[in-house]
Amino acid sequence: MAATSGETDHVAREVSAANSHCSVGWKVVARLVLCIMCVLASAKHAHAQCSARDVLQRQLTHKIMPTVPRQWSTVTSVSDVARWKTIAIGTFPDVITLLAALSASGCGVGDSAAAAIARPAFTLSGVRTVVALLTVSAAELGFKGETASLRQIYERAQQLGFELAPPEIAPQLRLQYLDQPVGEFLVVGMKPIRTWTGEEVILTVANGGAGLILIGQDGRADLGIPVGSRFVFVRSLPTTPAASFDRDAPG
Repeated sequence: MAATSGETDHVAREVSAANSHCSVGWKVVARLVLCIMCVLASAKHAHAQCSARDVLQRQLTHKIMPTVPRQWSTVTSVSDVARWKTIAIGTFPDVITLLAALSASGCGVGDSAAAAIARPAFTLSGVRTVVALLTVSAAELGFKGETASLRQIYERAQQLGFELAPPEIAPQLRLQYLDQPVGEFLVVGMKPIRTWTGEEVILTVANGGAGLILIGQDGRADLGIPVGSRFVFVRSLPTTPAASFDRDAPG
């Protein structure tokens, strides 16, 4: 995955912003951002699993149908929503190793997502555990009309018992959700991460048809989100050793 001119310009902007926001240690930040972009640009795809061809082959083999519009019913409690998928977290020692795994699998990482992952607010669990995930749309949370603000969606979800996901959930889900249907975009319900340029970013796990990707999107609290958008939230589970968890097992 070769670095584009846009990615190069993005790195330059990140480095410049780091210099203006923090007079001490900006060189360390610059090296981290550059290292991340190098990992994304240079890792080989010998075992790529996120390419459009690989995804299509899996979908044909397992007869996975594309995402279609669904009828919504209003959720009154987190107990109304069945567990969607279980994934492992705490399986990588650092961000560079995590990004290398994404690149080796051929999973695309957008500029905004890479910028968010480079920030100190993006942390990895030090304990290998499994986490149960739930998906719900803003409409299912009871919102009418065309859009609802991100703040309103989060507040309603938490009132009903859903929990915001730690940021690690997004890249881990990307790696462990290799049969995602074409056309599905899942917004990870997480606290926004502020990049060095001041943008608030949340992460989305998506399959737009050209392969499996992890992208960032505007995470401002007052941003209007289409009510049909689906969010991934967390349901807490007792701590379970990830060594006993089969990553390829159905969630």
